[in-house]
Amino acid sequence: MQDFSRLEKKLNLKFKNKDLLIQAFCHRSYLNENPKFHLDNNERLEFLGDAILELIVTEYLYEKYPQKSEGDLTNWRAALVNAKMLAEVARETDLNSFLLLSKGETKELGKARQYILANTLEALIGSAYLDSGYKSCQKFIKKYLLGKLEEIIKKGLYKDAKSSFQEQSQEKEGITPTYKVLRESGPDHAKLFVVGVFLGKELIAKGEGSSKQEAEAEAAKNGLENKKW
Repeated sequence: MQDFSRLEKKLNLKFKNKDLLIQAFCHRSYLNENPKFHLDNNERLEFLGDAILELIVTEYLYEKYPQKSEGDLTNWRAALVNAKMLAEVARETDLNSFLLLSKGETKELGKARQYILANTLEALIGSAYLDSGYKSCQKFIKKYLLGKLEEIIKKGLYKDAKSSFQEQSQEKEGITPTYKVLRESGPDHAKLFVVGVFLGKELIAKGEGSSKQEAEAEAAKNGLENKKW
């Protein structure tokens, strides 16, 4: 078992109930291999943490930017609380080293790991809330997540990638991009789509996601990077 006191020290979080902290890292796959483990998986904590995270970010944006419209605030919030950003924060704070996963899941390092890390960060926020309240979560989110907002605004990362890619394609090349599903895999409840974005017949970039929309957005984002737009 990982030494969670090391994580507490690193994140400056002190848990009265250590089990709440450990449960935040307990993925359902770990319990399949360790059915006698004394804690449940982290999904209920993630559900709670997701709501607290959204409230704290919303409150912060509402108070800090009184002149901004609901549309701007919604876009900024979405850019802060999406799975990619949360997984990035989880990696920066080394949550990856503390995950309790099955042996099979430990080897999975792609998109699936990104979602596990994002969900674990939300579960950790849920645990911190139950253990030491709202203020503790506010402090944690302010320190590790809200600092990303400046870069998001500066680089326009909150803009919808598909709209940005279409604007740039029409302006620079006079072509409207098209999207095509290149591959579809996995069972119905866990589908994975790979989508290509094309300018005319040229494949510019690919993206993957658990829905066509998500894969298209990822392809557009990669297209912007490939074209250096």
